[in-house]
Amino acid sequence: MAANITPQGCGPNVDSLYYNLCDLSAVWGIVLEAFAAAGVVFSIVLFMSVLASLPFVVDKNLKSSVALNACFLVCTSGLFCLTFAFIVEKDFSTCASRRFLFGVLFAGCFACLLMQCVRLNILARRNRGPRAWVLCLGAVGLWLVEVVINTEWLIITVVRHPQQPLNATAEPDRATAIPCNIVNEDFVMALIYVMNLILAVVVASLAIMAGKHNQWKKEGSFILLTSLLSVGIWVAWIVMYVYGNETKGGPTWDDPTLAIALVANAWVFLIFHTIPAMCCLASEDDSQQGYGEDLYPSRGVGYETILKEQSSQNMFMENKAFSMDEPNQGSKHVSPYSGYSGQLRSSVYQPTELALISKGVGNHQTELSYDSAIPRASTNSAANSGTSTPSLHTDIGDAPHTQTNGNSVNGLHRKTQW
Repeated sequence: MAANITPQGCGPNVDSLYYNLCDLSAVWGIVLEAFAAAGVVFSIVLFMSVLASLPFVVDKNLKSSVALNACFLVCTSGLFCLTFAFIVEKDFSTCASRRFLFGVLFAGCFACLLMQCVRLNILARRNRGPRAWVLCLGAVGLWLVEVVINTEWLIITVVRHPQQPLNATAEPDRATAIPCNIVNEDFVMALIYVMNLILAVVVASLAIMAGKHNQWKKEGSFILLTSLLSVGIWVAWIVMYVYGNETKGGPTWDDPTLAIALVANAWVFLIFHTIPAMCCLASEDDSQQGYGEDLYPSRGVGYETILKEQSSQNMFMENKAFSMDEPNQGSKHVSPYSGYSGQLRSSVYQPTELALISKGVGNHQTELSYDSAIPRASTNSAANSGTSTPSLHTDIGDAPHTQTNGNSVNGLHRKTQW
């Protein structure tokens, strides 16, 4: 008999409390279970990403939103987890968690959104936002109001005035412990504070668009879109939960209606608020990295230019010292940085007396030898002539030197040394 009443898709050892998680005839439970599980995993990944991005955020105005985004993701993942309480059957624990956590988790999400709107409104007008701990304290204060309301409501309706069991055929231990026999209108009326938070988020996000700093309006537009979609979801499930189920589907549609509202609104939070907020953080990291890449090369170029200028000046001074007694050498290696000195090599060349005399002789072979010869200074001719003017001797290798008729002019002799 147990095998006959077990729904298709569930094992014989599965408790009847969890039939909606595996019953193939109740497709809504399996579909919502899959979406809720994916939402939990995705929320955890985003939460870790937000915490990991905190050390890399340089802008203080963006860093102040990281704590609010982390709290927002915690409440959003709680909404996905609460969906399972609406999929399974009713008992004391599931009904208590439904009635208490539904408003508390939504209040946490919308409180974080409202404080984000406050931060963006200040940034849009002053371009300088409040500190992160101020925003977190404001979000906690708004959230605690709903916690107090739901705690008081749960104590009054469950502890002081316990409800009767929903059906007489329930098991005795489970029937006496069911606190879920509550009118749908009362459940909705307990969420009035959350509805006020939603409207406050819509109004505050609209006020962001009136600011003068446009760089903060993009994030405010996503919050406005998230709040408007949330308003649509809440209007749909409230109308269905209060009026549609009583006239069309009956109480069997209550749990699917609330579970769909949880999953849909939680995914709206992730897609239209959390992901764009993380994209803003990522774009800020890229801009800071790009700024650093542009900054350091500029410094490097400046420092390198200074070194080049110094090296060129030193090279110029060294060459200038030896250029007083040296002819122009075509084969001499010239530094590629010598052009930075602003002066050409030919402009500082001072020809010696010997070079002028050699050019006047007209010995073409001697002029060609200057291009490949290594100049050496010698005092032999100075000793012969009795003057202090040094003579210039060039090395032409092992080739013999042929003297011409003009080999002795004014007492100066040219000869080959090696």
